[in-house]
Amino acid sequence: MIIAAGGGRRIGGPEALLHQGEKPLVSQMIDTMTEAGCVEVVVVLGAAADQVRQTTDLSAATVVVNRAWGTGVGSSIRAGLAALTDETIEAVVVVPVDMPGLTAVAIRRVAALPYPDVLACATYDGLRGYPMLFGRRHWSGIATLASADVGARPYLLAHKDQIVDIACDSVADGSRIDSPELMALYGLSIPEQRVGV
Repeated sequence: MIIAAGGGRRIGGPEALLHQGEKPLVSQMIDTMTEAGCVEVVVVLGAAADQVRQTTDLSAATVVVNRAWGTGVGSSIRAGLAALTDETIEAVVVVPVDMPGLTAVAIRRVAALPYPDVLACATYDGLRGYPMLFGRRHWSGIATLASADVGARPYLLAHKDQIVDIACDSVADGSRIDSPELMALYGLSIPEQRVGV
């Protein structure tokens, strides 16, 4: 699941519109998830969803539009989980679109235990981050507790003893793009918006 719904107020535009060179970051993330072996990729759009659909090839993913994206990442996680209707899927990897340094190796490492009772988080310098792996048995609890801009954090805090931490420092960059300075460092831009958000 790729969360690409935020308005990106700190970077000057919606995160789903970020480009690295000519390629939309959301397309790059779909490719990374596919390379990692994810059997289904769900992209949760929100801000500028219409423009993203018009300008980006999303044919390799299931697209969900979170109309309540302005309430924070919690609603996007709920929307993404609700879209996972295939009952054979036992776990979901969750990543934000604004992590250009994420690799397929890191996703595979975190997704190595795709069981219904698993909770796993990548760590960078000992701090938890993305990707995260949520087993199916946790989905209803995560959806219930996911709120505002903290997403799954309340549920994870309540189940911290069950989380498997997986160091990804050596195989990925855990930085999220939350400033114009980081955008410049990664060579990212947001094309001029042509449709309303």
